Amino acid sequence: MFSYWEQQSFSHYDHIVVGAGIVGLSVAIELKECYPAASVLVLERGLLPTGASTRNAGFACMGSATELLDDLQYTSEAEVVGLFEARKKGLERLRNKLGDNKIGYRANGGHELISEKELFALDRLDYLNELLLPVSGKPAFKPSPDKIKEFGFSGAYSTALVEHTCEGELRSGMMMRALMDMALQHGVEVKTGAEVLSFEETDKQVYLQVKDPFRDEVWLLDCHTVSICTNAFTRQLLPDVDVVPGRGQVLITQPIPDLKFKGIFHFDKGYYYFREIDRRVLFGGGRNLDFETERTADFSLNKMIQIDLEQKLADIILPGTHFQVAQRWTGIMAFGVTKYPIVKAFSGRVYGAFRMGGMGVALGSEVARQLVSLNRDSGI
Repeated sequence: MFSYWEQQSFSHYDHIVVGAGIVGLSVAIELKECYPAASVLVLERGLLPTGASTRNAGFACMGSATELLDDLQYTSEAEVVGLFEARKKGLERLRNKLGDNKIGYRANGGHELISEKELFALDRLDYLNELLLPVSGKPAFKPSPDKIKEFGFSGAYSTALVEHTCEGELRSGMMMRALMDMALQHGVEVKTGAEVLSFEETDKQVYLQVKDPFRDEVWLLDCHTVSICTNAFTRQLLPDVDVVPGRGQVLITQPIPDLKFKGIFHFDKGYYYFREIDRRVLFGGGRNLDFETERTADFSLNKMIQIDLEQKLADIILPGTHFQVAQRWTGIMAFGVTKYPIVKAFSGRVYGAFRMGGMGVALGSEVARQLVSLNRDSGI
């Protein structure tokens, strides 16, 4: 049973945001900046954000050359450029809002390893650069063949290397800490361990049923608007949306003396990605090896993909270098029929921003701005 005081002071809000990841916290901050006097509550079912916000690789990127070329086979030039622009705007907004020092941002550059079967991409770089120039402001991609040996990569796989001039890196934990700190400084209330079971909308309010795990009770909260920012887990609240979960496998090594490279790296159309962090190599990907199994919201490790990551680490990234794996984990991303995120007003009181396509770091701040613009335009 809830007390009179709990019902009086902790049950009624102007705006409730479901999900405390990159998008959810960004939406809460935007709401407070738009409506300073409003009460804003963020509900998170886990102790930490559940999906990938604290479990990603910390890439500040807009898409690799081979990934963009692959996208162009299935979608229009305008859509590819538009998504590239949204990612660029999101990263700029994130950096401007929080500051590079608070998110550990570094412009160490990005590169893509090109295999023999992908050499065609080199002939398409000028086309990509011209296509993206109105957004990037400079050539986004350029060949960098001399660095394969400098970085110590295997020449057996990496027949070419492409530099990504617009990319950088950040520390995901610092970024999420900075977002949380800013939300709290703005007066946002955040509750963890609060799972939203369902919601119901009326003419004047939205009512949310929230599970209290300690007392094993359901708490009824109400608000003027609710923003659903639960990415891969959105269908639990909005069952008809086009969201498919995708699990990302990740490992990180023990520190490696004299590691030869810094920055972020992609290969195989962006399905694999790695970076240097604290003299370690963080390496993730391989979802394309087992799409069916990895289309899940289960955080378990996929042994086959983890073995593949270790093998590629030894054969492609660190040939002849001894390494030990220190940690392994997974993150849950969200995908759909297109790579565009869903940013939508489902009614005058129910909003949603989700399906980041594995690009939540880049897109989060921009889709939050877009969502709150929809909220503001509603006049509620």
